[in-house]
Amino acid sequence: MTQPDQSDSDLNQEGPQYSNSSEASKIYFLPNLMTAGNLFCGFVAVIRCIQAKFTSTAEGAGSEFIDTIARTPSDLYEQAVLFILAAVFFDMLDGRMARMTKKESLFGKEFDSLADIVSFGMAPALLVFFLLLNPTAEFPLVRTLGGLIGFFYLLCAAVRLARYNVITTPLLPKAESIPTNDFLGLPVPAAAGFVASLVMMFNRIEFNSGAFLLPAVLMLISFLMVSNISYPSLKSIGMKTEIGFRTFILIAAVAVSVFLFHYIAIVFVFFAYIVYGITRHLRSTLAKKTKA
Repeated sequence: MTQPDQSDSDLNQEGPQYSNSSEASKIYFLPNLMTAGNLFCGFVAVIRCIQAKFTSTAEGAGSEFIDTIARTPSDLYEQAVLFILAAVFFDMLDGRMARMTKKESLFGKEFDSLADIVSFGMAPALLVFFLLLNPTAEFPLVRTLGGLIGFFYLLCAAVRLARYNVITTPLLPKAESIPTNDFLGLPVPAAAGFVASLVMMFNRIEFNSGAFLLPAVLMLISFLMVSNISYPSLKSIGMKTEIGFRTFILIAAVAVSVFLFHYIAIVFVFFAYIVYGITRHLRSTLAKKTKA
């Protein structure tokens, strides 16, 4: 989630940032175009998940419907994953453009959250739900639990976005604002990116049993989204940002790894981000207990 982020001066204001509703609801072209791209990718990902499920059903029934689709369920699920990852990219762009051009508005913030709930809430939930249904169609209990887990993930994503919009509103006084360099709870794009890239890895290595691990992953990710664990924000990184030598080497190594190992490296990038937040939180908690 990037566009809803506010600058330091915005969060430190004691009163409303906007003088009237017209100013708050301005639609700036480039940032909101990127948000629309995010929403489009989420919409297509949902469609691909539905097509994959119907294709799988038709194929198992010996129907000719599979010939009209001309794609395998595996290909369609992978396309859904790619569109979710593309939505992550658009989500990074919209906020960066808004901050660089200083064209932020409350409209853009709300529009971004609505797009996020489709791309990073509904699409990953359907992706895991349909993947779980394929090998467990004969087990109604597992199917029901899969649906409940998918809804729980969607619910936590919606709560995460709603909480973020509240705690970053310019209407709150300075004392109630949160640090601008951290997110409270796992950001929904990172959650969806990890789930989607994990599905792609299972699909590429033909690890069909991996579908049974996805509900547990979804539950863990859901709890992290609504937790009080803080995760670093990358919104302050720009063209003039200075970094250390070790950081530069690490970033270069990650870029090379993604180029060489593709989907496997992407999974570990998201995984490392998730683990980093948990580790930092545990270290901070232990340090506070030691001082006490």
